[in-house]
Amino acid sequence: MTGDKMLFTIFCIDKPNMAEKRASALPAHVEYLSTQTQIKNIMSGPLMDDAMESVVGSLYILDAPNRSAIEDFTRGDPLVAADIWASVEIRAFDKRVDNRN
Repeated sequence: MTGDKMLFTIFCIDKPNMAEKRASALPAHVEYLSTQTQIKNIMSGPLMDDAMESVVGSLYILDAPNRSAIEDFTRGDPLVAADIWASVEIRAFDKRVDNRN
């Protein structure tokens, strides 16, 4: 935990052939991320195939007051509205190691 908040991960896998739809929704998604006040985006970005050529999903590590805030955040994401993801998994995260400098 960090302060009175908790860390959460959101692990999302795209449906097949979502590149065009994802690209169309991306500007609204980026804007949405920049307007969040209840959660802190610690780290996020696209999940890639092993060749680093195609986006296959999304990963977030977020600091939030509770799971409900994460669920609200996820529901409001323009990528959800664009129906990009085949699956979305939210998990509490207990950080043990952080080697970022």
